[in-house]
Amino acid sequence: MLMKAYAKINIALDVVGKREDGYHMLNMIMQTIDLYDELNIDYIDQGIILKSNSTSIPLDEKNIAYKAAKIFLDTYNVKSGVAINIIKNIPIEAGLAGGSTDAAAVLKCMRDIYKPEIDDKELMKLGVRLGADVPYCIIGGTAVCTGIGEIVNKIKHFKNNILVIVKPSFGVSTKEVYKNLNLNYINQRPNVEELVKAIEKDDLSYVSKNMKNVLENVTLKKHTILKEIKDEINSMGALGTLMTGSGPTIFGFFEDMLKAQRCYDNMKYKYKEVFITRTI
Repeated sequence: MLMKAYAKINIALDVVGKREDGYHMLNMIMQTIDLYDELNIDYIDQGIILKSNSTSIPLDEKNIAYKAAKIFLDTYNVKSGVAINIIKNIPIEAGLAGGSTDAAAVLKCMRDIYKPEIDDKELMKLGVRLGADVPYCIIGGTAVCTGIGEIVNKIKHFKNNILVIVKPSFGVSTKEVYKNLNLNYINQRPNVEELVKAIEKDDLSYVSKNMKNVLENVTLKKHTILKEIKDEINSMGALGTLMTGSGPTIFGFFEDMLKAQRCYDNMKYKYKEVFITRTI
């Protein structure tokens, strides 16, 4: 089976508290974009074989896609196995859910192969054991995600909006970003309810100007180049820019493809991983 595993951006990311077990409580708007990894998944007699065109990801039990296959085989007592080949297009350690979306794709493919009667809710229960973004990646589209990210409520699709994505040469540790976030010093938070209303009206201008991610408080302070990237994208006609996830990827929404193309061409001279794409 061939499966496309789509990346995501955060239109809003707020941290509203912290649980006793250390997990942060979130209120987010997540959005699928037309940037994806490709997974070829084949039935084999037993075991898990993982291959990739990327030398930057582990190809053993440390890989979240491998973990997804194992948790599925173990949970449903499947005696046969699976061979997975991941063609990586989504940057790693980028805040784009590249690993989580691969894991979600593996779970969906294995459901189709072995247990077609399993619904999305049951698959999402498996997914949250792998990572907080995996349940959303199983569903995709436009959604408000709460809890630690695992409670997914779909809203009207915010489709076909143009964006330019810039991923600088370094990665960011999500764990370290949350560790350094002080909830007492968050002054500006996203108004998720108003952003949802704007999304339902397809009001790209309002969404772009009011997007917020409280994790910028940590990551932008540590990596000042991200503020420079935001300023440059804005100067080339973006309606607004935001860091996705814990970073370091920055995206900007554009209402005009010519402006987006000009921005893409300019940023491509400076950064290796630059993409022009759309919400889906």
